[in-house]
Amino acid sequence: MKRTIIKIDEEKCTGCGLCIPNCPEGAIQVIDGKARLVSELLCDGLGACLGHCPEGAITTEKRDAEAYDERKVMNNIVRQGANTVKAHLGHLKTHGLDDSYNQAVEYLTDRNIPVPDHGETHTNTAPFTGCPGSKAMAFAREEPAHKQLEGERPSQLTHWPIQMHLLSPDAPHYRGADMLLAADCVAYTLGGFHEDYLRGKVLGIACPKLDQGRDIYLEKLKTLIDVARINTLTVITMEVPCCGGLLQLAHEAANQAERRIPIKSIVVGIHGDILREEWL
Repeated sequence: MKRTIIKIDEEKCTGCGLCIPNCPEGAIQVIDGKARLVSELLCDGLGACLGHCPEGAITTEKRDAEAYDERKVMNNIVRQGANTVKAHLGHLKTHGLDDSYNQAVEYLTDRNIPVPDHGETHTNTAPFTGCPGSKAMAFAREEPAHKQLEGERPSQLTHWPIQMHLLSPDAPHYRGADMLLAADCVAYTLGGFHEDYLRGKVLGIACPKLDQGRDIYLEKLKTLIDVARINTLTVITMEVPCCGGLLQLAHEAANQAERRIPIKSIVVGIHGDILREEWL
């Protein structure tokens, strides 16, 4: 049967393994120093691993492949523990894969394995086979009990331009500053972006999926670290897989720079909640 499945370019792959923990089905392993798809049966083709490859070695293609087998996936991940099972169930529900979700629950029930609470976030039921970051979803939000959002809310932006292609690392406002590198979608998703995350920081924005000129961004970040001597770098991204490329870019720049600076990663859920915040 023809279906969407991942493709790994072995020439580009460095065997770093960053894709492995970001494959909810455990379909990728590093073998002989290269990431490899160990079984077509385990790959659902959604590409959750795509944005986590710093070399761009993973893409998707539509080709003849064995059918995805949810029960074999469950057999593979149950051995990895309850947290992995929970993450996988959430992955299935988030992407509307109800048939696979029901098979997974049936697998667990048949073996008297508790079905973990996976934090279902929406009720779309139509299967989706494209990039997870481009899936259309609608959110229902409750109105606040009081008018907490009324009144003027001043911007915390202190400089211009902010798009990574346009900003100059030599600009004086970057010198010795704490920098926030934000994926484009974050400010539209995170209600407290200005007050809680931008205040007191200089800003650069980029989209790791749509922007061209990755090498230009890399050089600018290295210059910001070594020449502008920024104090810290906070990278704030969305939970969608393609967004992970921005953090990988920051890591690469920091590793190539002569100076060493602290880097913080913040991951924002598509509902505007903070999923993870940690110094790396």
